[in-house]
Amino acid sequence: MAVVRNSLLFAAVMLVMGAGILPAEKKDPSKTGQVPDNPRVSITPRPKLGAEAAAERRGAANIRVDSTLVLINVTVTDPMNRFVTGLDKDFFRLWEDNTEQQITQFSSEDAPLSVGLVFDASGSMGSKLAKSRQAAAQFFKTANPEDEFFLIQFNDRAELMVPFTHNTEEIQNRLTFTQAKGRTALLDAVYLAISNMKKARNPRKAILILSDGGDNSSRYTESEIRNLVREADVQIYAIGLFEPVSSRGRTAEELSGPSLLNEIAEQTGGRHFPVENVNELPDVAAKIGVELRNQYVLGYAPANMNRDGKYRRVKVKVNQPRGFPQLRAYWRLGYYAPSQ
Repeated sequence: MAVVRNSLLFAAVMLVMGAGILPAEKKDPSKTGQVPDNPRVSITPRPKLGAEAAAERRGAANIRVDSTLVLINVTVTDPMNRFVTGLDKDFFRLWEDNTEQQITQFSSEDAPLSVGLVFDASGSMGSKLAKSRQAAAQFFKTANPEDEFFLIQFNDRAELMVPFTHNTEEIQNRLTFTQAKGRTALLDAVYLAISNMKKARNPRKAILILSDGGDNSSRYTESEIRNLVREADVQIYAIGLFEPVSSRGRTAEELSGPSLLNEIAEQTGGRHFPVENVNELPDVAAKIGVELRNQYVLGYAPANMNRDGKYRRVKVKVNQPRGFPQLRAYWRLGYYAPSQ
């Protein structure tokens, strides 16, 4: 999500999905209680990866904004966790602090990304390092040439290993020499990643966390990180490599790991994928990469124009297409309004 001001030119890159680019202006079904007839909607079980998808992208639709605009990225899935593409503006409704807002701008976006990979190198990752490296490689296969990436590794402390680069091989080569040792400073790593995002060149920003447990070595607290992610305009995705709940000998930090990662991800409009079988890692990482290529962007000018610096809660609803199973939407839960 972002707040844009002063006649900003927002280039919303439209994807060709199924039957093609969809018109954005139709009668608003939210006012009639109906959804459009014969919607050109499709479920995408395996969208194309970065290079292949980039070759099919069409020109941008330029949208000129003359007032404050709030942008919300939305992912829509079906009950089988497959991406739902081809929806247009009429299928979405949006509220800010319980007041429904008019969606004035809409796009299906595959714009350049700035992504931070946050990689757990603590001692407990020893047997999981090889598959974690493969997961990173699969994620990078979904990248487009305009994307940029950085690498943060953490054990006893968090460290920026590779600054922003377009060369994903540089990051993969660095991961080749990673050794598992020490404790887990996960919260410090999240703080460092969000701080480093201030150097991002692209407006769309995401963080991917690969970790096997909770935190036991950070200076920053969970409360501080919760507040930080609410302020940051960054989607956070997490892959939690957790032992089965029935396993013995798990520490309190490891037991709290799933809930911590899930809370951080949900707050930002990202998602948390708990994984018990390490062999699933590469496929899950690739799925996250593809998800970032299959998002909708909803833009609205808030009815509340007070520049009070307060947190505004956002809710999105998808109007159910006829004949489709129940759909689920993921979005950033809110943002801080500008202050005076």
